[in-house]
Amino acid sequence: MSPRTPLPPPPPPAEIQNWPDREARLVDRALALDELGRRLLGGGRLALFLTWFLLLQLGWSLVGVLLTSLDGAILDPITFLVGLIVAALGLCVLGPAVWLTVRSLRRDRVVRERLVLWAVLDRHGPTDARLRAPVLSSCWMLLSALMCGFGLWLSFAVPAGATREGGYGPVVYGMGVALILWITGLTGLAKAVGHYRLAVRLTGAAPGARSASSELPRPE
Repeated sequence: MSPRTPLPPPPPPAEIQNWPDREARLVDRALALDELGRRLLGGGRLALFLTWFLLLQLGWSLVGVLLTSLDGAILDPITFLVGLIVAALGLCVLGPAVWLTVRSLRRDRVVRERLVLWAVLDRHGPTDARLRAPVLSSCWMLLSALMCGFGLWLSFAVPAGATREGGYGPVVYGMGVALILWITGLTGLAKAVGHYRLAVRLTGAAPGARSASSELPRPE
């Protein structure tokens, strides 16, 4: 579903809930939880996660053209000018990529808050099992762990392979790549582990147990 499609609204307050019976409430709860789960961990969300990551790396790679050109023994003016132009293009890519990444994290927070409100409304075995999404959570954790591992390796390999003749530009560029890998990977890990723990906690609570989410963030 398109990210522009409105999110399922939060459930109505207890004093104005008017479902004709529990089955109707469970149907609405299942529809809302399935949609919110897809918005949080689904394939489309994973594709966006990887897209923003690739945009961050692309923008930084273009900036890296200037960083590496500054370490030449003889700095050619034409090379420097080309590096400046490419770096400017890189910043034009990097800026929106950072904004989109932050925007996605904020949207995830809203989705998680609504998911909490629907989850504590009742209990239903099949719906609760889908909410935990162990396969999707495992995919997010594996991919994010690979990013963190590669970023960790780069953070040691790049400085270790630096030479005085090579200059500091490649080191700065390599450490930037490692930092993007680290931040993106840690974000994905926190999201996957946090969702699974949250789902286990919520679906293990008694129906209507608002205390199960008393320490969780509420919508503003």
